[in-house]
Amino acid sequence: MDFIKELNGNRLYTFHSHTEFCDGRAQMEAFAREALRQGFTHYGFTPHSPITIESPCNMTRENVDRYLAEVDRIKQTHGHACKFYAGMEIDYLGPEWGPASQYFKTLPLDFSIGSVHFIPAQNGEYIDIDGHFDAFKRKMEQNFHKDIHYVVETFYAQSHRMIDAGGFDIIGHLDKIGHNASQYAPGIEDTPWYRTLADELVDHAIAANITIELNTKAWDAHRRLFPSPRHIRHLVDSNSPLIVNSDAHVPALINAGRQYTFTLLDAII
Repeated sequence: MDFIKELNGNRLYTFHSHTEFCDGRAQMEAFAREALRQGFTHYGFTPHSPITIESPCNMTRENVDRYLAEVDRIKQTHGHACKFYAGMEIDYLGPEWGPASQYFKTLPLDFSIGSVHFIPAQNGEYIDIDGHFDAFKRKMEQNFHKDIHYVVETFYAQSHRMIDAGGFDIIGHLDKIGHNASQYAPGIEDTPWYRTLADELVDHAIAANITIELNTKAWDAHRRLFPSPRHIRHLVDSNSPLIVNSDAHVPALINAGRQYTFTLLDAII
C-alpha cells in the first residue's frame, strides 16, 4: 500500500493498533468508535500475528477468520465516516517464519507490519524481549546469561534479515530494543557501538524503500519514540515514506504522542 498517497495529507490516522484478538484491552468496536469520535479518517487494525511458538500476546490461527470477519463488519458499519483496514503485525522468527512466509500471502490483508519482538537465545530458543522491563530483566538472567551485547546485536541482526526477506509494508518500531536495553545497561544507547547498530538499521530500511513507522506508544509514559528522534532528520532528508502510528492497546490512546511527533516533523520540514 502507498500510505502517503492513501492519506493525502490527512493526519488523523493510525495503522498500528491491538485489540481483543491479541494483547489489546478492548474490542475492535470500541477502537472503531473512538476513532470516529476523534475524527480519524484512516484506521488500521494490526493484531500480533500467529506464530510457531507459544505466546499469550499473539493471535491464534483459529481466530484469524473471525478477526477478518469483524474488520469487514466494521467497514460496512462505519466505513462511511472512516476508512478501516485489515492489517497484521507479523513477527519475524527467522527464515522459517515471518512476513514473507507463504501463510501470510494467503490472507486477504490490506497491509502488514514487520516487527521483531522475539530473538533466539544462545541455545536457539526464541524469547520475547519486547515486554515490560521486569520481565526483560528476568529473561536476561534466565535466558541470555546477562549478555546485553548479545541481545542487542541479535535484535538488530534479526531486523536486517527481516528487511532482506521482505513481505511487509511497514517496519515497526525499528530500534525498540533500546528501551529495555537502556534500563538494563544505562547509557548503552549513547555508546558508539550501539549507535552504529541503530544507524545501520535505519540506513537499511531507507535503502529498502519501505514505509518506516514513527511509533508513539511509549511517548506518554516514557517520553520515547521509536525510532529515536535523533534519526528523524535523516529519515526526512532521505525522503523515506514515514507514518506516525500510536500502537495503541486501549482506545483512549489511539492518538497518544502523535501530535508531538508531527511537531517534530514540521520543525524539520
